[in-house]
Amino acid sequence: SGFRPDNATVVYTNILKSLFPDIPVLIGGIEASLRRVTHYDYWEDKLRPTILEESNADLLVYGMGDQPLREILRLLKKGVPFSNLNTIKQVAFLQDKSIEVPKNKNWVTLELNSHENCLEDKIKYASNFKIIEVESNKWQANRLIQAVKNKRLVINPPYKTMTEGEIDRSFDLNYTRLPHPRYNKRGNIPAYEMIKFSINMHRGCFGGCSFCTISAHQGKFIASRSEKSILDEVDKVTSLADFKGYISDLGGPSANMYKMKGKDESICEKCSSPSCIHPVVCSNLDTSHKPMTEIYKKVDAHEKVKKAFVGSGIRYDLLVDDFNKNNEDNNHDEYLEQVITRHISGRLKVAPEHTSDNTLRVMRKPSFKHFHKFKEKYDAISKKHNLNQPLIPYFISSHPGCEDEDMANLAAETKEMGFKLEQVQDFTPTPMTVATVIYYAGVHPYTLKPYKTVKTKEEKKDQNRYFFWYKRENHKWIKGRLSKINNKELTYRLLGDSGQNQKSHKTPKWLEAQRKRRR
Repeated sequence: SGFRPDNATVVYTNILKSLFPDIPVLIGGIEASLRRVTHYDYWEDKLRPTILEESNADLLVYGMGDQPLREILRLLKKGVPFSNLNTIKQVAFLQDKSIEVPKNKNWVTLELNSHENCLEDKIKYASNFKIIEVESNKWQANRLIQAVKNKRLVINPPYKTMTEGEIDRSFDLNYTRLPHPRYNKRGNIPAYEMIKFSINMHRGCFGGCSFCTISAHQGKFIASRSEKSILDEVDKVTSLADFKGYISDLGGPSANMYKMKGKDESICEKCSSPSCIHPVVCSNLDTSHKPMTEIYKKVDAHEKVKKAFVGSGIRYDLLVDDFNKNNEDNNHDEYLEQVITRHISGRLKVAPEHTSDNTLRVMRKPSFKHFHKFKEKYDAISKKHNLNQPLIPYFISSHPGCEDEDMANLAAETKEMGFKLEQVQDFTPTPMTVATVIYYAGVHPYTLKPYKTVKTKEEKKDQNRYFFWYKRENHKWIKGRLSKINNKELTYRLLGDSGQNQKSHKTPKWLEAQRKRRR
């Protein structure tokens, strides 16, 4: 690690094209996928055109490339010229405006605002994103085109979600499970060490969080491997020479979405919602956790497995019955109990992300009241089994829509729940997310409603500082900050009467009066 330049795809492709100008170059992967259309670049703080324009690549595969790559290789093997591969699904390419867009009677073509118009008008950039996200979440998407200088970007619609047989076919190949030999003499690779003994059970995520790119790259619909394919991989992992009996992860983008899909998929075919669980859980979504508990039990029974962990993030909200009422087989509690007692390494990490309902709505996350319910359930199971395994919540500061008072409330509420937060991060804009569009354009792409976002280094540092209310060096700063907005209640909740975080034996009368008024 550490040897790759920024904008690696652009850098390497331009080098290749300068050395071999007549050889076609195909690009893909997460960088190419998320930069396939006009996008905001946080490093340079500006809009950039499709990566095809900057890299001079000939063809781009977006998303998970199994299906388009198979078709590309099949056609090349037949002798089809590379220039004729532009009718394949899930590829993008640039062409001169004078050339007609390839005909396909099965595809409807939608035109986005040009790159130049996006540079002139942030609202047009935001409007583009809504179209892109809606199309990427459809069962059957449309083709998109966009003018870029004197060229036209063409983005063919994606393949449908992989079937069980198709995804098994990809995962069952005879991989070496080793880093590239180039790294053999350069020491351990931290990312490889983390995933060496992990097993990916599915792809996709239907959460649709505003700050996340998983659904933009892997899709909203879940593609799940068969039980046999997963257990066969367990056999392979446990046969590795340095395997010590511990599988680091049985998971996926969100660990507990395996095998989840629409009960009636004809309803899904008509849906273009970016999330199946926001603002409420879709009544058509099958959220049974039974397939996961069955696989976990079979992995536990493997003679070479001492313990298998669920290291991927768990969507806690899917396990809260007040939020997720699709619990027909009453398996939610069984799943959670099994995970807590068998599959976590001392603590469970979940991601409520914030406590402010206003901020959470922008994030497309559930109300924090559901995290309270989850914690009650988690604590009860831990007590039942006499386990001392902390619950570790993840939070984000500086997210679009989050203001100073929201962060102070987050600090106070989590303090009152007994947390001293450590697993926190500052929002970083990445291409192809709602939150990034709001950050750059100042408006939500679906409603064009304006939202405030902190951007300067000082503002972002200030929001992040609230997480660490328990550090003495922050007390004076917090007290001064909250006095500016005249919020004595928050000051008291965070720091107490002394301003030094000492416990008060009696709640002040003014605070009792405020609480009574709210009730």
